[in-house]
Amino acid sequence: MYKISKILIGGILMDKTIALITAGGKLDLLSETRSKAALPFAGKFRLIDFTLSNCINSGLENIGVITQYMPYSLREHLGIGKPWDLDRANGGITILQPYRGNPGEDWYIGDAQAVYRNINYIEQKAPEEIILLPGHLVYKMDYQKILKEHRNNEADITIAANNIPYADASHFSTLDFDQNNKLTAIKQEEEPAKNVVSMGIFVFNKNILVDTLRKYCSQGAVDFHSEIIPDLISENKNIYISRFEGYWRDIRNVKSYWEASIETTENLPEINLYDQNWPVYTRSEEMPPVKFGAKSCSTKSLVANGAVVNGRVEDSVIAPGVLIEEGVLVKNSIILNNCTIRKNAMVNKTIIDKNVEIKENTQIGSGSDFTINSDSESRLENGLNLIAKDIIIAADLKINRNCRIKKDINLGDFENNEIPSGTTVE
Repeated sequence: MYKISKILIGGILMDKTIALITAGGKLDLLSETRSKAALPFAGKFRLIDFTLSNCINSGLENIGVITQYMPYSLREHLGIGKPWDLDRANGGITILQPYRGNPGEDWYIGDAQAVYRNINYIEQKAPEEIILLPGHLVYKMDYQKILKEHRNNEADITIAANNIPYADASHFSTLDFDQNNKLTAIKQEEEPAKNVVSMGIFVFNKNILVDTLRKYCSQGAVDFHSEIIPDLISENKNIYISRFEGYWRDIRNVKSYWEASIETTENLPEINLYDQNWPVYTRSEEMPPVKFGAKSCSTKSLVANGAVVNGRVEDSVIAPGVLIEEGVLVKNSIILNNCTIRKNAMVNKTIIDKNVEIKENTQIGSGSDFTINSDSESRLENGLNLIAKDIIIAADLKINRNCRIKKDINLGDFENNEIPSGTTVE
C-alpha cells in the first residue's frame, strides 16, 4: 500500500488526508483543445495552478488529478509536478486518466461520477479523509481550516461555504444551516432567499465517501449538490459547513472568465498574485523579458514575458509571446499566447485564443448594437467577443459585438466587410 508522508503544519497532521482535483469541464470555443482547468489565466498561470498551489501551501502533498475532457494540454502542463514540488517518491501528484468504464457508459458527467470512477485510487491510498477540489476556481485558501473544523466537529462531510451577492446566488447551491454550522438543507433556486453558497469543496471521511458513491452512483447519480448531499441530509449524516472569507471566483462561463481575468488588472486586485507568503506556482515558459517600444503605452494591464508591445494596451491581459504592432489599441481584452495584432488594429472587450493573427486596420468590438449570441451554452450578451485559436482575420474588417469567430475570415466574406453583432462564424 502507498505510504503517505507525515506532514504537521499549523497543528494539523496531514498524513490522514489526500486531495482529489476534478479537472474537466468545457468553456465554449476556449475548450476546443483543452479542459477548463487548463485555461491560461492572468498572463502566465493556468486555472488549476490556484488549487494545486493551495494544496502545497496548506501542506497537502498527496494529490490526485482526475482528468476528463481534452486532457492533453493539462497533462503537458502538469508533467510530473515539478513546479509544485510534487515530483517525489512519497506523495506527489497522480494523473488519473479518463475512461468510459463499463460498456455503454459515457465519459464523466458530474463531479460525483468522476470521483466514483476513480474509487479504486481512493481505496488504494486508504486515507482517513479526502478533500474534493474543483480545478477551475480562482482563489487562495488554506485548507487546514476546513480540515481542522471537520475533525473538531467529528463530521462525516464538511462543505466550504462563501457569501456572494444575491444576484449571483442563483447560479450556485445555497446552504441552510443551524447555529452550530450544521447543514440542514441545500437548494438550487432561481430566486434564492439566502446568499451563502457551496464553493464545490468537500471534505469526506473516506468510508462515508466510498459507501455513498457505491450506493448512489451505481444507481445513476452524477452530482453531489443536486443528488447526493440532499439524500445524505435526509439520512441524518453529520454534515457541516466551513465559512470562507476571501476572494473566490468560479469560472463557470466565458463571462466569468473574462471578468475574473480583468479583475487582476486593478490597481489593488482582491487576489494578490504577488504574495510571497502564499505563492501561486506554475510551469513557466522560457521566454525573454517583455519589451515596450518607443511609441507604446500600457496602463492597468498584465503583460507577460515574451510579449512585444509597440501600441497601446489598456485594462487587458497579454500572455507570453504576443506581438502588438504600432498604432494598435487593445482594451478590456485577454490576448492569449503567441497572437499577433497588426498595425492600426483595434481590439476591445475580446478574448483571443492562442496563435491568432489580426491583420492591419481591423476593428473588433465596436458599435452600440448588443444583439445577443445564443449559439452556444455560454450566451454572449455583454458585448464580449470570442475568437478561437489558430485562425487569421483579414485586414480592414469590422467585427461588432457578441461574436464568435471559429474560422479564418477573408476580405469579402461579409457584406461591407462588417460582421454584425451576435454573429457566429464557423
